[in-house]
Amino acid sequence: MAADVTTAPAPADPAPIAGDASASVPAKVCLGDLQAFDSQMEKDGYWLSGSGYGFGYPVGAGYGYGDSTDLGSSSMATAADFQAARPGYEVRMLLATANILARHGQQQACEDVLATTRDIYKVYAADMGQAGTPKADIPGWRKHQIESARLVSEDNVSYRSDELLGTDVRNQQDEILGTVDDIVTNPHSGRIAYLVIARGGLFGIGEEYVAVPWSDFRATPDMSLLVLETTKVDMDAAPQSKDEKFAAAANFDAQSQKVDAYWREHLPD
Repeated sequence: MAADVTTAPAPADPAPIAGDASASVPAKVCLGDLQAFDSQMEKDGYWLSGSGYGFGYPVGAGYGYGDSTDLGSSSMATAADFQAARPGYEVRMLLATANILARHGQQQACEDVLATTRDIYKVYAADMGQAGTPKADIPGWRKHQIESARLVSEDNVSYRSDELLGTDVRNQQDEILGTVDDIVTNPHSGRIAYLVIARGGLFGIGEEYVAVPWSDFRATPDMSLLVLETTKVDMDAAPQSKDEKFAAAANFDAQSQKVDAYWREHLPD
């Protein structure tokens, strides 16, 4: 029997969520737990971390890094590997969900999702092991990628924004320097002028931003990494980009002079 719409009470307003993003600070404890879990998965050899945000990709599941890069025999997906695609997808989505909850100050909700993620990951890792999927040599893979990187100015290649945003930036010693957070184009030519590198923080919280000239980057053949011939110390001392100063064309020339002057002294010719 249909409800009497003339007498049914009006729905109550939804209860406010504890730790709403507009009135809370990030759940840093859970963000730290996420970062530790992300690092542990990569050490296990069945998961390739993303860009420090904990999303990552399963090894050998037919997508992500595993389908196009040299990770030993695990780079060739087998029928058994594809059986792990579903739990791998679930782990990836749950990590993203936990990250969002933590950024909104939802400490307990984030930990609950992370606990579920760990359970699913255990099944995923066990399935990969039982299927005989070799563990990926991730440090060896990165070393090979870094050695094969070429200056972006040397190749007649066009790069899409989705290829660049979120990409890890490392130096030749395989030290992580940051992640590409934004792309700055020259308002006069329309060409890429700088990449803004996010550094520090936890999963997007508390980061600092450094602009580096685009022409100084080296790209790996499949754009899995960007390589910059500098050190963490020089990155720490570089001029920081704040409040989207590069966004206004009027500020571009002044900002460029400051950034270019610094990197001329701290990058090889």
